[in-house]
Amino acid sequence: MDDNYKKAKEAFVSDTTGSSIFHINMISLVALCSITLHSALISRLPASRPIHFPTAWAILVLPLLLSMTLFAANPILLCLLLLFPTGLLLLIPRRESYNPLPIQSPMTTPTSGQQPFSSSPMPQPTPQPQIAPLPALTIYRAHMLLMTILAILAVDFPVFPRELAKCETFGVSLMDLGVGSFVFSQGIVSSIPLLKDPTYLTSPLWPKLISVTKKNLPIIFLGLIRVLLVKGTEYPEHESEYGTHWNFFITLALLPILQTVLHPIILRVPISLVGVLLAISHQTALSFFGLESFVLHAPRTDLISANKEGLVSLTGYLSIHLLGLSAGTLILPPSPNFFRRRLKGVPDSQGNTDTRETLSGPRQNDKTATELCSYSVVWWVLLGIPKLLGGSDVSRRMANLPYVFWVAAFNTSFILGYLLLDLALFPSPLSRSLYSSTSKLKVPLPANDHNTERSIQQYQQQPGNPPVLLEAINKNGLALFLLANVATGLINLTIPTMYTSDFWAMVVLCTYTFGMCLVAWAMKSRSWSRRLLSNQK
Repeated sequence: MDDNYKKAKEAFVSDTTGSSIFHINMISLVALCSITLHSALISRLPASRPIHFPTAWAILVLPLLLSMTLFAANPILLCLLLLFPTGLLLLIPRRESYNPLPIQSPMTTPTSGQQPFSSSPMPQPTPQPQIAPLPALTIYRAHMLLMTILAILAVDFPVFPRELAKCETFGVSLMDLGVGSFVFSQGIVSSIPLLKDPTYLTSPLWPKLISVTKKNLPIIFLGLIRVLLVKGTEYPEHESEYGTHWNFFITLALLPILQTVLHPIILRVPISLVGVLLAISHQTALSFFGLESFVLHAPRTDLISANKEGLVSLTGYLSIHLLGLSAGTLILPPSPNFFRRRLKGVPDSQGNTDTRETLSGPRQNDKTATELCSYSVVWWVLLGIPKLLGGSDVSRRMANLPYVFWVAAFNTSFILGYLLLDLALFPSPLSRSLYSSTSKLKVPLPANDHNTERSIQQYQQQPGNPPVLLEAINKNGLALFLLANVATGLINLTIPTMYTSDFWAMVVLCTYTFGMCLVAWAMKSRSWSRRLLSNQK
């Protein structure tokens, strides 16, 4: 790569000061408007007219791209353009639909020649507790991943406003939020082992550390490979993001390991409180013990100072991860007090002390929404207090206290928004999802129906199910994120993105996003085919 172009490209993404929280919220609101349009359309279309992949991409993905490029200066207009046809659709009577009974699991369906009942029943293995799916969370995670995948390439084109790129030191931007949201989302998923296994927190520490480290070795390896590729190809890089050798993959890999170390504390102290106390301690070190000065002014003379941003921000990202973990214990189980009740050993509403059987039970989304609303208010208030007192501004570079509260407030609020959307607007809300806790396929199928496309159409026509495209993106998030990084690198090595016109930039970005979503759709179709075949065996 030409040295002059490399320097110009690094300057192109440097010294940005960001936008405003309101502006970022309005851009992100486009995601909620797009899913509103999709939900209105799917509930009004005849059953014989399902939404196919190109239409799903145009409704669910293209608006996100437009919100951060051509409509970035006026995202409210884009929201109105999406809400106008939504309003017209809501005037049409809702398509009548039925609520099918869940099909039997292949594990419980008698086969030919087998009696449904036996006089001497064989002992069956204890089933693993399963968490009832929450479509609102699927949609949130898919949109968060989509915004990240779009931004990492769009930022290299002038059509992407500079105020949305990562801030140099202080400020708020869309990409700063995307990094923190990725960590918050990872924390939500990390709560699954805690919910499934009541003894996980109290199990021996070292075996857990070894197991978690082994699981994260591939991500650490990817981080090291990225360092070698970036250095070997002289790819433009911005050292003040994470440091000379550090990158986001290394941060993602270390967070679950550090969370495991905190299990003895989590067992006795609420997870959200642990996250807040850790963030306050981190801010104290930044403000009063010279850590901020070290990050901003220390020369890069050794391995530690060369990677000072990655090392220092790790504590703040761990706080975000823990707050996401806390949110996961509220969102994933059927009741928001499930995890707290289990830790205290309090019987559930049926008097059972072993709550594994209720893990896949009916959801109490009204209670979950109330709890999320309370947390959202708390995080926004805590974000506003430092501003009123003249404290530090938001800094993604150091992952300081305001940044932690901003990421927690945004993500909690938008998860709440997805949850409330169908509860408020549609007769078949997400809380009454047609997922079956025992069925592998979750849609009624005619006998010997191996038609994958028809099955997908049946699935998406059922009220309460998330869009198939977004579910595909959510299910294959890590693979798509890695593929997006590779594609972004190849495009930047092939095209002088910094000098590309807006028209050709949009052509490239639309092709890129369409291709990424097509990969996700193909992976989903293969998975669906396997589930169909398994269901018919």
